[in-house]
Amino acid sequence: MYIKLVQPRMIKRPMDTDLKLHMAPPLGLLTIAGILRGKHRVVLENENIERICYDDKPDIVGISVTVDSLPRAVKIAKRFRERGAIVVAGGIHISTAYETVPEDAFDVLCVGAAEGTWDRIVSDAENGTLKKLYYCGRLSGGEIVSPAYDMIDRSKYLYTSVIHTSRGCPFRCDFCYNSADAHQFVNRPVPDVIREIKMTSSRHIMFIDDNFAGNPKWTKEFLKAIMPMKLKWQAAVSINAAKDPELLDLMRRSGCQSLFIGFESINNESVKNVHKVQNSTKEYEKAIREIHRRGIMINGSFVFGLDGDTAETFDATVKWIVKNRIETVTSHILTPYPGTALYDRMSSEGRITSHDLSKYNTANVVFRPLGMSAEELYNGYLKVYRDVYSLKNIYRRLPRTRSQRVPYLLFNLLYRKYGRFTDGVCKFITYQRMGRIGEVLAKYM
Repeated sequence: MYIKLVQPRMIKRPMDTDLKLHMAPPLGLLTIAGILRGKHRVVLENENIERICYDDKPDIVGISVTVDSLPRAVKIAKRFRERGAIVVAGGIHISTAYETVPEDAFDVLCVGAAEGTWDRIVSDAENGTLKKLYYCGRLSGGEIVSPAYDMIDRSKYLYTSVIHTSRGCPFRCDFCYNSADAHQFVNRPVPDVIREIKMTSSRHIMFIDDNFAGNPKWTKEFLKAIMPMKLKWQAAVSINAAKDPELLDLMRRSGCQSLFIGFESINNESVKNVHKVQNSTKEYEKAIREIHRRGIMINGSFVFGLDGDTAETFDATVKWIVKNRIETVTSHILTPYPGTALYDRMSSEGRITSHDLSKYNTANVVFRPLGMSAEELYNGYLKVYRDVYSLKNIYRRLPRTRSQRVPYLLFNLLYRKYGRFTDGVCKFITYQRMGRIGEVLAKYM
């Protein structure tokens, strides 16, 4: 069969440029390609970087759906179905809240991992026994299939050496997709991950797990195994990883350059209200010192609009970020994704103010905040970005460790502050070359 896999175009947030669209390839769709392409003709089209072709008559079209891309996915599906294709919708939103999907939008809904569903979907389509819903139960780490890395057009992405070492997260924060029952946490076998690293032919690796250190025992084993590879890597972890000196030392020795950490709020009550049990704001600054002491940078994630937040939260957070020299910052407006505990609670309280899912990208206020107005929340969110990435505060946050300064300035200036200029350069020299230039500068300067 001829199977086309489609990534709908994401909706950029106010601070995003096209660099965001070209950040990394869609590993979920590449995993489906890895499952099917030995038996079927498979192509992948990412609407973030190219136009979707509607005229080549695929038998099956698979669309990866996030909550904010659902309206766009429905439109894409309609066009393909009018041409006789079977359209399958999967991805994080379908797995979390498939009950919210319009009944007639897609032919098939795929809930859970592709490894447990796609072979059955294609087989049933061939036999004329296709069902509406396919569900994958628990998946072992050894069953996870490697993405089809060789299908990536590397010239169109900043980072292509992206690896999953696990699926899911052991924690169940109320606002996160992982609070839904459909999501599990499982680590992959260490040899499988090492084989994928070698497939990328790069020493610069981005581990894109929800929680790279969700199982510290596994993570320590893995870090010991990759030490001889002399990698430079970055990953996302929860803040409790900083309580483990052995883990942090192994991270440093194995080549960790940066950790993405969900601080979410500097207000302890705000964190407690969404059951982020692994976070204790009283321990934040000690954790930051321990990470920085090992020469590792921090990308801090913050969520605004939590029930303990007020209009004063924004300036207080910026001051705290500058004081602690957090190297990069990603911030979000609290968003109650359908299927999460937060959505259920806010819905029962009558606090959801918009059901336009295209606005559910953490850059719009779709609920009624308690400690401020919706307008104050939106304007405060924008102000945090302006203040953090002002030239003054970029200078004030400059890392004390000299080896960190070039990558720090590359991100803060070329990606955030002057991202539109950088994107124009990428369109001229390719995104791949820009990514390599950044790697070389970070290594030698």
